[in-house]
Amino acid sequence: MLKEAVGKRSNPVKNIIERGAVKKFAESIGDLHPLFIDEDTGKNSRYQQNIAPPTFPRVLDYGTIEGFNLPNKGLIHGEQVYHYNRPLLVGEEVQCYTEVESVYERSGSQGSMIFLVLKNYGDDIEGNNIFSEKMVIIINEAVRKAMGL
Repeated sequence: MLKEAVGKRSNPVKNIIERGAVKKFAESIGDLHPLFIDEDTGKNSRYQQNIAPPTFPRVLDYGTIEGFNLPNKGLIHGEQVYHYNRPLLVGEEVQCYTEVESVYERSGSQGSMIFLVLKNYGDDIEGNNIFSEKMVIIINEAVRKAMGL
């Protein structure tokens, strides 16, 4: 199931980078930088508007890959890396999608583990990439068996 998913991607989903959501996110991570939440600071910045915190894309909708279903419990978050071509601007529309980049196995002290590498993308309305997010999900032996893998 997992190896066959490599290369598959979701259909793009429209997301709006809403001011209220950015403010709430900044508050939740404890980073109230004025560039994220103060409109005057945003207008007077080099971006001429507010930007979202670097990890904000975590809350965006990337759609689903048809036939690719992971359990809601038992997955281990292994790694997460963001790459930006430019900041994510408050108020803009972003088309987001996810892709299964790779799947590999490793043995550990508690059995065989599957490492699933997913890549999320956010593009502007012209199709230019704004950011990508690479994350590694670890599926341990117990979850693997529950999934029938």
